Amino acid sequence: MTTALPRRRLLGYGVGSVGTGVFSAVPGLLLLYYLTDVLGVSAAVAGAVLVVPKAWDVLLNPIVGAASDREAVRTGRRTRLLLLGAGTLPFLFAAMFAVPADSPGLAAAWAGVAFLLAASAFACFQVPYVALPAEISADPSERGRAMAWRVVCLTLGILVAGGVAPALTDAAGGGRAGYALMGGVIGLVMGTAMVASTLANRWIASRPGPRPLGLAAALRTARGNRPFFMLLGAYVSHTLAVAIMLAGAPYVAAYRLDDYGLTSAMFVCMVGPSAFAVPLWRRLARRYGLVGCYVAALVLFCAATVALFPLITSPVGVLLLSALIGVCYAAVQLLPLSLLPETVHADTGRTGHAQSGAFTGLWTAAETGALALGPGIFALILAASSFSSSDFETPVVQPDSALTGMSAGFTFAPAALLLLSVPLLLAYRRLAALHRRPEEAQEHAV
Repeated sequence: MTTALPRRRLLGYGVGSVGTGVFSAVPGLLLLYYLTDVLGVSAAVAGAVLVVPKAWDVLLNPIVGAASDREAVRTGRRTRLLLLGAGTLPFLFAAMFAVPADSPGLAAAWAGVAFLLAASAFACFQVPYVALPAEISADPSERGRAMAWRVVCLTLGILVAGGVAPALTDAAGGGRAGYALMGGVIGLVMGTAMVASTLANRWIASRPGPRPLGLAAALRTARGNRPFFMLLGAYVSHTLAVAIMLAGAPYVAAYRLDDYGLTSAMFVCMVGPSAFAVPLWRRLARRYGLVGCYVAALVLFCAATVALFPLITSPVGVLLLSALIGVCYAAVQLLPLSLLPETVHADTGRTGHAQSGAFTGLWTAAETGALALGPGIFALILAASSFSSSDFETPVVQPDSALTGMSAGFTFAPAALLLLSVPLLLAYRRLAALHRRPEEAQEHAV
C-alpha cells in the first residue's frame, strides 16, 4: 500500500506553480499593452515581439525535456535544470519591463531579446517541473492530490499576475516607472517560489530509464502515444483561448469599461473563485469521470465567454461572468494536468521507457506556443480593426471598428477555440481506451 504524501511535500511541489503561473500570465496580460500603449510600438510589431521568442521556446522545450531525462538517468534527480531556470528567470523578467530606449524600434528589440532569454530560462524550470508528478508517487490518487495542490498554487500565481501586477503598475504612476517597479517586485516573488520548490523537491527520485535517450530517440518513443497527442490538442486549443483573453483584458478594461484599473478586478473575480472550485471539480471528477467533467467545463466556459459580448461595456456584467469563467478555468487546468501523468504512465508498457521529460517537453512546448500565439492573434485583430497605438503621455481615441474588434477578439475568438477542444477530448477518450491493455479497454467499454 502506498503511503500518503504529507502536506509539506505536496506544498513543496505545488508552490513552484506560483512562479510558473506568474510567468505564464503576466507577459500575455501586460506586455502587449506595455508595448503599444506605453512605448508606442505598433500592434503588428508588438505582436511579433511576443510570438517570436515563444516560437523559439517551442523548439527549445523538447530539447530541455530530453536533457532532463538524461540528467535523471545519470543522477536520479532533475534539480540542476530546475535551479538554472529558477535562478536566472527573475532578472530576465525584470529586464522585459525596464526598457531604457525611447525609440519604439529599439524598445521593441530590447523587450523581444529580454523576453526570448526569459522564456528560455522558464523552459529550464517548467519542463522538468511538469515531469515531476509522474514520479512523485506510484499511486494515481496521490498524483491527483499533487496536481490539485499545483493548480491551487497556480491560481495564486495567476492572482499575483492579474491582480497585483496591474495594481503595482498603477500605484507607481503607470508609464515606464510603474512597469519597471512591477517587473522587479513580481520577478522577486516568482523567483522565490521557484527556488523554494526546487529545494523542496530534491527528495523525488527520477528514474526514467532504462537508458538515456537523445532528442530524436525520445521523440520517436513518444510518437506512438496517440491519446497523448489528442489530449495535448485539446489543451492547446483552450490554452490559446485563455491567452487571447489575457491579452485582451487590459484593452477591454481601458477602452470598453473606461477604467484600466478594472484589469485587476477582472482577474480577481476570475481567479478567486477558481481556487475554491478545485476541490469541487475533484469531487465531481471522482463521481463522473475526468473526461466528462472536462467536456462540461469547456462547454460552460464557451457559453460564459459568448455571453460577455453584449455585456462588454457593463462592469458588473463583466465581473460576474469573469467569476463564472474562473470556476471553469479551474477545471481546464486541473483535469488535463491530472490526465497527463496517467497518459504517460500508460505508455510505459508499450515502449519500455518512462520518459516523462520527453512528453512534458512536447507538452510545455505546445503550451508555450499557445500562450505566445494568443497575444499575437489579438494583436492581429487589433491591427485588422484599425487600432491606433500611442504612448502613455498622448493617448488616442479609438475608432468604432477597433472597439468592435477588441470586443469580438475577447469573446467570440476564444469561444470558437474552446469548442474546438471538445471533439479532440472525445477522441482522446476513445483512443485512451484502445491504448490500455485489452482487458482494461474491454472494462472501459462496458
